[in-house]
Amino acid sequence: MGDWSLLGRLLDAAQEHSTVIGKVWLTVLFIFRILVLGVAAEDVWGDEQSDFTCNTQQPGCENVCYDKAFPISHTRFWVLQIIFVSTPTLIYLGHVLHIVRREQKKKEREEQLKGDSDHGQDRPPVRDDRGKVRISGALLGTYIFSIVFKTLFEVGFIVGQYYLYGFQLKPNYVCDRSPCPNTVDCFISRPTEKTIFIIFMLAVAGLSLLLNVLELYHLGWKKLKQGITHPVSPDTPKSRTRATKADGVTPPSFQSAVPAAVGPDPVTWPSRGGLSTQLYNDLLSRTQTQVHFSRAGRQPEGTDPCYS
Repeated sequence: MGDWSLLGRLLDAAQEHSTVIGKVWLTVLFIFRILVLGVAAEDVWGDEQSDFTCNTQQPGCENVCYDKAFPISHTRFWVLQIIFVSTPTLIYLGHVLHIVRREQKKKEREEQLKGDSDHGQDRPPVRDDRGKVRISGALLGTYIFSIVFKTLFEVGFIVGQYYLYGFQLKPNYVCDRSPCPNTVDCFISRPTEKTIFIIFMLAVAGLSLLLNVLELYHLGWKKLKQGITHPVSPDTPKSRTRATKADGVTPPSFQSAVPAAVGPDPVTWPSRGGLSTQLYNDLLSRTQTQVHFSRAGRQPEGTDPCYS
């Protein structure tokens, strides 16, 4: 079936930067698809064409009937399926390697800039505490698109297999293609064993499809939960005040933030003390009048000098 080592190494590298469900999907791909296809498919489907016989001696009849019964070999069809569903993961791996390489170049530039010690500190780290690349931002978009395309490829190949062969092989196949002289019966070797193998590969494809749907749901629910618990508020003075209080910093008051206006000295209003109500009101009225005229720049007429 060929060498799967290169694809296996690439997918193993992608597994380090996947979610838990993504790692399960890759495990299913390794064990139940690549390994089983590489070990058992050759033994089961090795006699696919050699033991395909028809009850006729007409030259070329068996070849055209086999071509009609199996437009593409099952093993080659499954190899194409594995390659197609693995390609989005490889594209995601390329994006991860690009981010890692960009981070390395940024660190090299920061080491060369001796004078700027705070360079790049405002940017969030690319890796988490365990040294793995964070799946966020553009990388998260690439990861989601890879899952979507894997799902579409799985559905497409399942539907294609149904229209090409169906999900069951019958012992005999009726053929009437030219150059067969008439309708002939052709016979397939070990149809029950091959049917079981087809159902097994179909079940694995369905399991992979289910894992893709679960991962999409997991990522969508995770982003929705983050949006509910940490909503993005508009940039308003009220929101900035809430953010400042959340950080443990008390915002300055209006009186302390705005400097005092330039003008006359503050007015000291008389206190009531032990004065009677009538005397206190008269004193307060005189003080207000004095303040009004003093700010207007003139002395009120008939004002007692003791209040000036």
